[in-house]
Amino acid sequence: MIIYAATIFVSAFLLFLIQPVIAKQILPWFGGSAAVWTTCLVFFQVILLAGYFYSDWLIKHLNAKKQAIVHIVLIAVALLLLPIIPDVAWKPKGDEDPGIRILLLLAATIGLPYFLLSTTSPLIQAWFARSYPGVSPYRLFSLSNLASMIALLGYPFLFEPWITTKHQAVGWSIGFGLFAALAAAAAWFAIKTQPITDGLPPTELQMAEPNAKAQPPTLAEKLIWIALAGLGSMLLLAISNHLTQNISSIPLMWVVPLALYLLTFILCFDSKNWYRRKLMLPLLVIAVVGMAYTLADSRWHFELYFQIALFSIGLFIACMFCHGELVERKPHPKYLTTFYLMISVGGAFGALLVGVIVPLTLPAYYELSIALVLLAALATFLVWKSMPIAVRITGVVMTLATIGAVVFTVIEFNKDVLVMNRNFYGTLRVKEYNPPSSEYRRRSLIHGAILHGDQYMDPPYSRSATTYYKSKSGIGKTILLKQRLAPDASPGLRVGVIGLGTGTIASYGRRGDVYRFYDINPQVVTIAQRDFSYLKDTEAKIEIALGDARLNMERELGQNLDVLAIDAFSSDSIPVHLITLEALAIYEKHMKPDGVIAFHVSNRFLDLKPIVQKLAEARGLHAAWVRDTYEDGSTTSDWVLLTKDKTFLLKPEIVEGMFVIPPDARQKIWTDDFNNLLQVLK
Repeated sequence: MIIYAATIFVSAFLLFLIQPVIAKQILPWFGGSAAVWTTCLVFFQVILLAGYFYSDWLIKHLNAKKQAIVHIVLIAVALLLLPIIPDVAWKPKGDEDPGIRILLLLAATIGLPYFLLSTTSPLIQAWFARSYPGVSPYRLFSLSNLASMIALLGYPFLFEPWITTKHQAVGWSIGFGLFAALAAAAAWFAIKTQPITDGLPPTELQMAEPNAKAQPPTLAEKLIWIALAGLGSMLLLAISNHLTQNISSIPLMWVVPLALYLLTFILCFDSKNWYRRKLMLPLLVIAVVGMAYTLADSRWHFELYFQIALFSIGLFIACMFCHGELVERKPHPKYLTTFYLMISVGGAFGALLVGVIVPLTLPAYYELSIALVLLAALATFLVWKSMPIAVRITGVVMTLATIGAVVFTVIEFNKDVLVMNRNFYGTLRVKEYNPPSSEYRRRSLIHGAILHGDQYMDPPYSRSATTYYKSKSGIGKTILLKQRLAPDASPGLRVGVIGLGTGTIASYGRRGDVYRFYDINPQVVTIAQRDFSYLKDTEAKIEIALGDARLNMERELGQNLDVLAIDAFSSDSIPVHLITLEALAIYEKHMKPDGVIAFHVSNRFLDLKPIVQKLAEARGLHAAWVRDTYEDGSTTSDWVLLTKDKTFLLKPEIVEGMFVIPPDARQKIWTDDFNNLLQVLK
């Protein structure tokens, strides 16, 4: 039993540890987008399905000896593919489909090792059932999920803060070697005990509890298994999307929902005592209606800790219901691999729906709303016959209330919207409205729930810089001061901007200037050129480089920039790879000796100023935090200016809005191998 348990524990630990390890390695290559994690989850769920299908086929068609030989040979091949470090040849050039490239990269880098780890739980449980007739193997599934949760929770607190990304990958590869040895031992033991039952009809194997019936599952039962598992997977990805798009695509925001998802598997498959339908149904009603209402009420959209708490608790309750109902319907262990295969089919379908199908068919993040409606409807359907009339009515009310909240959410999301597009990098909306206090028409670009640019559409203010880029902002003061200090005979300023938005910064452009914008999202470029006029109206020459800014700047010759603005946000999520020591070294390559690098660090949830200060110190640069404040309550912003020219930061224009960055001895310098956003949460 120890051999089987140890093999399952180690394999499950590695199976879920590899997810944040590999995702963090490739995150910088794809703009730090939250969609990278969603795409990874799609890959993990699909490969998990393939692993369960393989286990089911192996158990049904081969004897124990052949099962062991096939499995160990594949593990030996997987050992040759280690360590799990992606080849730099997979770095995108900017014109590829990022989703497809991520899937191919993952398949080439971790495909076979991950596939074999995913087969372990159902395969070892089947071997266990044959080796120990009469002993239920289902608790091993609970052990598997416990190991997975330990790996996930350990990553942001034990691994990420102390171990570099490269060493994480090497350490994982060593762990895979340990798994290979344990799997070989388990296979040998399975062969050794196989003759006891080899050749007996399945009905005589006695693989379960006494008096258990070995009736084959019906098609209806299989569809219910798929639906319950699929909804749990849908909610996991949809809630992960909801959290990461507005905070940051960091392991913590991935790990918490996934750990809660696994915890429900652990509890439900450990013992029937953990799930009580009569207790869970009222909690489910409160959770579903509460989440739906919060999505509909924009007043709660910027309450970080409330959002994390509500949707984490809601995910736990919803998955307890889905997985508890799965356990209530689990079959005789004779059909164990079929049961797990159906669960995996549901998980893969839910992941594909959220990660692939919905982004291609819906213009915005409606998947969470859809999942809540489906959950309410399925819960009502499943308990309709077995519960009192009052509970049935409550289920109907829950479903109708959720539908109502979802309809209201969609209506509000589309209010005043001229254009709405969605792709790998998120949802973009162009809104046009006439504020009550102004007679001038305005347009805004909104990414997720965050304003990414605003323009007055009519003269005389159509060329005025607005929002985070006003004349008193850090970037506004920097460009205006550089223009004032430039000699009369100078050829003009060269300004680089990472993050196009509406192109507002181009409003500062003069004849002879060159403004080079970097943006990874082609839809942003289209919207800025078509729906806003900053790029059309400026006197400066405009250049646009499509693709991840850092990768483009690595390949380019020095741009000899006077100013470089780092202003790349995905909704309110920051791309961490643009705020590391290596990134700053790349930026410096493109700067004039007296050039200024301006980091836009306005953020509701993260205090990035100490991080930029540490980077400046490490590179021998001077730093100044400039904050603009307006009494009329309009948008304010925080910029940190970095330069070798200390005299520039002592000019009255800069000093006027300068604040001291509070020192933080706890902060470490962020590098590509080490960065941890837990330390900068406000």
